[in-house]
Amino acid sequence: MSTRHGKEKFSQALMDASPEINGRCRISCAKAFKLALKNGVSIKTIGKCCNENGIKISSCQLGLFK
Repeated sequence: MSTRHGKEKFSQALMDASPEINGRCRISCAKAFKLALKNGVSIKTIGKCCNENGIKISSCQLGLFK
């Protein structure tokens, strides 16, 4: 995802998939993986976008994030 428009479009899709729970946007690890696959981006990119947009990853498949 090298274009600015592509990144903005993906960031919006990420925000749409991350409901606000207790005042903080969250996305499950499994949902993040699916979104990355669907949009052709790396897991690293989705993690970076989550950090940039203040989205917390929950229900981590590796047990890293709760």
